[in-house]
Amino acid sequence: MLGLAALPALAAAPPAFTAQVQRLQLKHTWTTVMSSSTYRDVLYVTLTADGITGRGEGAGIVRYGETAEAGVKFVQQLEPELARMDLRHYGKIIDWVLRKSPGDWAAKAALDIAIHDWVAQTRGLPVHALWGLDPKDAPLTTFSVGIDKADVIRQKVREAEAYPELKVKVGLDTDEEVIEAVRSVTKKPLRVDANEGFKTKEEAVRKINWLETMGVISIEQPMAAHLIDEHKWIRQRIHIPMIADEACLRPADIPKLANAFDAVNIKIDKAGGLLQGYRMIQIARSLGMKTMLGCMISSSVAITAAAQLSPLVDHADLDGNLLISNDPFRGVRVVNGKLILPTGNGLGLTS
Repeated sequence: MLGLAALPALAAAPPAFTAQVQRLQLKHTWTTVMSSSTYRDVLYVTLTADGITGRGEGAGIVRYGETAEAGVKFVQQLEPELARMDLRHYGKIIDWVLRKSPGDWAAKAALDIAIHDWVAQTRGLPVHALWGLDPKDAPLTTFSVGIDKADVIRQKVREAEAYPELKVKVGLDTDEEVIEAVRSVTKKPLRVDANEGFKTKEEAVRKINWLETMGVISIEQPMAAHLIDEHKWIRQRIHIPMIADEACLRPADIPKLANAFDAVNIKIDKAGGLLQGYRMIQIARSLGMKTMLGCMISSSVAITAAAQLSPLVDHADLDGNLLISNDPFRGVRVVNGKLILPTGNGLGLTS
């Protein structure tokens, strides 16, 4: 991590970690190609030492065999060893956590975020300052519209009037109906995410070229993540940027995507935390790829954490906290579509 060796040493008090499940209620039923739900359960982690509490959050993804309940067990298994570790060496601790299992990435992310929050608070800095980032460089965020009936979609779009760009979920047989419903109430630039929903490369090209005529400016993950060659074929036949989503989970995934996609969507929950996210951004940039920070449906803990890295990326889709009705915290704000990072130390969360 950048420039940390020059900072003053942290106190080495024994840390205490807790983990619990938090249920987040959605404002609207959230439907994608993969699922439909009215709530999401996430993992909350706290790290307390020297009278300071750091907070973290991870949204486990069922597709990868992760749940909030399993995340609690993962943290509890590690807690006795974590309690004996020296927080001055927090980069080493995070890498140790990353190696402790082949999965549990959302739980790893929650631990990583709590550690970064605690460290930055202890140093009297916001998290983004640990990387020397300027919060003024934070980009616009899109506002996401899930798949739904036409009248509900129109309602969702009207509710998102304050956002200059929308991201619309597609990938089903209703795609034309969905996009036409959006277009009936707005002329804003649209980004779309197919979540691997297109079944053949020919279908993907046909649909993407139609989407372009409807004012769509980018497409995420048209087909299944493992179909890299198919995405190369698609890329040669479309005219808008194609972004890897499900194909881009962690740092090692990015090099093989460089010739198939124009950009990568980096999600902290899938990556295993902020340190992993930072690594992914740097790898993608070194390969000449554009970068986006995405999110799961989460509270302001996880969204604010991801936003701390947002001054490094080209685009953001950090709206998961805006889709829920019971956010326990306040953190990053959105003003005219632009991410406004908190000014407080650590994540800068308030209740």
